[in-house]
Amino acid sequence: MKMRRMIAFALMIALLASACALAEATASVDGARPAREWYDAVDCSILAGRRIGIAVQSLENAYWSGVMSALEDVLRSCGASCRIASCGDNAGVQIEQVEALISGGCDVLMVHPSDAAALEEVCAKARGKGIRVMCWDDPMENTDVNWILDNRALGREIGRMAGSFIASHYSQERRAGVILIGHPQTTVLAERALGIAEGLEEAAAGRYEIVDRLSALTFSDALDAVEAAIGVHPGAKIAVGTGAGPMLGACEALSAAYGGVIPEDAGVFSADVTRQQLELLEDPASPARGVVGYEGSDMDTARCCAALFARLLRGEIEARNVFRPLLPITGDAAGALRAEMK
Repeated sequence: MKMRRMIAFALMIALLASACALAEATASVDGARPAREWYDAVDCSILAGRRIGIAVQSLENAYWSGVMSALEDVLRSCGASCRIASCGDNAGVQIEQVEALISGGCDVLMVHPSDAAALEEVCAKARGKGIRVMCWDDPMENTDVNWILDNRALGREIGRMAGSFIASHYSQERRAGVILIGHPQTTVLAERALGIAEGLEEAAAGRYEIVDRLSALTFSDALDAVEAAIGVHPGAKIAVGTGAGPMLGACEALSAAYGGVIPEDAGVFSADVTRQQLELLEDPASPARGVVGYEGSDMDTARCCAALFARLLRGEIEARNVFRPLLPITGDAAGALRAEMK
């Protein structure tokens, strides 16, 4: 078992090293960074009667399922119609789905790519037909606007949040054991993990040690990985992850390790905002301490996305890349946001 863990760890380090160059390129992208007021000020009446085509990686993901359900509601309230296609993270299937959306007719095409490079040609085709094209998450070339995250900054914010907690519960004499849960195979998540490490060092230098670096995307993978890490490092009480799956799995693993009685100095931090994460933040028996979200609730994100569609149709977007805002969330704010989650 020990040898298997050593091999897995070595593989993960190699993957992280290969992803770093790509992550750096993403971090260096130029773009506009509008405040929330920029979205709130938009008149969305131009969406009435418009047809919106949407192609996403997967609706099995809790975050995307919630946001897309909210976006349908918001677009409907604006008088727009939309068609949403999910490719199950298969690039070939997604190309076919985008082709079908173009053939079916749409005024705006929004893509959340399984493979951004693979979609460049079909997105160019859409623009050639006069369709406005938006990419969510990747700085693509053949688009009118890319709605993206500064993943390095997002990671730093998560790291600072965790580091602040560590600084208030640990010392240089009694350092926190930290489990970092990433997914180095995915460029944006590799970049978040780099940012997390930087934020931890900024806020809690000398008060912690990263005792294990894990690769996990889903709840079940994170649960298994964190349980194994705690078995090797029984004093590790801090888990920091790059998304919802790692947070949910880490919370379950820590709860099991301590019989449901979470120590005061234990905590889990991550990105994303799902109903499950907000419920954990509100639960005093949970080790969840904070997440870094984006616009707020599912409905907040949907409203901002619809506002971006409206600005796109009005020709009001000058920058190719528009960075999404970041929003640190703790238990105090979770209840109000949960009321607008799908």
